[in-house]
Amino acid sequence: MKGMTAQISVVTLTNSNGWTFTVQVSEPNGQTRHSVSLSQQDFEQLSSGKEISPQDLVRKSFEFLLERESKNQIQRQFDLPSIERFFPDYPAEIRKRL
Repeated sequence: MKGMTAQISVVTLTNSNGWTFTVQVSEPNGQTRHSVSLSQQDFEQLSSGKEISPQDLVRKSFEFLLERESKNQIQRQFDLPSIERFFPDYPAEIRKRL
């Protein structure tokens, strides 16, 4: 849905090895809610030492996804690194955006 502005809100819950995020994507035509997990190790790999919070990484990852598919096509529950299975350019592209 290029051209539409989505509001992406991220709520963070810290757990023993990383985080779980509740992500809400709101657009004029409705909203979706997603549960996203991210381990400390995966965060360090994806952020490659850049000064960014886990929340910002998740928000930018959703911006990446929304450029490629509608909010309704984004899985409701997933592990952040799994984006690479569907979009192999994700790790390189996300590092450029950080």
